[in-house]
Amino acid sequence: MSPTLHTCSPQSLLHATLTIPSHFPMSPLRRLTFPLNLRHHRRFSSVAVAAVRQDTTLWTQAPLSEISPAADSLFHVSIDVSDYPDLANSHTLPGQYLQLRVPDVEKPSFLAIASSPSYAASNGAFQFLVKSVAGTTAELLCGLKRGDLVELTQAIGKGFEIDRIDPPENFKTVLIFATGSGISPIRSLIESGFSAKKRSDVRLYYGARNLKRMAYQDRFEEWESSGVKIVPVLSQPDDSWTGESGFVQAAFVKAKQIFNPIATGAVLCGQRQMMEEVTSILIGEGVDGAKILKNF
Repeated sequence: MSPTLHTCSPQSLLHATLTIPSHFPMSPLRRLTFPLNLRHHRRFSSVAVAAVRQDTTLWTQAPLSEISPAADSLFHVSIDVSDYPDLANSHTLPGQYLQLRVPDVEKPSFLAIASSPSYAASNGAFQFLVKSVAGTTAELLCGLKRGDLVELTQAIGKGFEIDRIDPPENFKTVLIFATGSGISPIRSLIESGFSAKKRSDVRLYYGARNLKRMAYQDRFEEWESSGVKIVPVLSQPDDSWTGESGFVQAAFVKAKQIFNPIATGAVLCGQRQMMEEVTSILIGEGVDGAKILKNF
């Protein structure tokens, strides 16, 4: 199985879906046959450069090794990259993501990697938590089966810059907030290990509509044994629910308990409004904005 090659510079990765009209010549040599009208030359050159960047993104074909339900509308997806050690080793930090596309569909999805960097290196696989949204590449991906081929790029992004809240003795409190499929890179963080047991107060506020929408419940015991207290928060629970209800930001405000803002860090991933409101609350409590980590 040989990789399929295309390219783009890091600056153009977020524009990989750019479509170049078919009447533009794609070869730089053919561009030289155009009259050297400066205005038209500049306009054409910028389009040609964009096309070259798009076409040179490195895509690697790899098979699905697992696809199974994780929760309502959420799927566990594992991709075998054991034949591509450089690809596996590109995942170096929790919170990184990559582009993935399915056969015959050019538009990619950006997916956060749920497994730890060490998992990719030792098991030759990337794991994801994918939300199936109608009309998207993610929906098509969730409809595939084991052995089907997909194309993916190397891991990209800065990830969660945990060194900002190290050493653990200086940041005893770490507050983690996730909603929906935003728990995916948080799982990578927790299972990568960030010295949670060396900190006195590590809490994960994890929001979902209800328990049927909450992935990774089977991992909660393991996460708690690593030093992370799990606080599930349901926005639409049934009558039997006795835990926290509403939104994660409200559940946090209710508990608060920031004992020392100077020694507090935070990690956020999920719904935009939640992230904005939590950031505002934390800064209002005296937490340094540079210690509030996001993966983009």
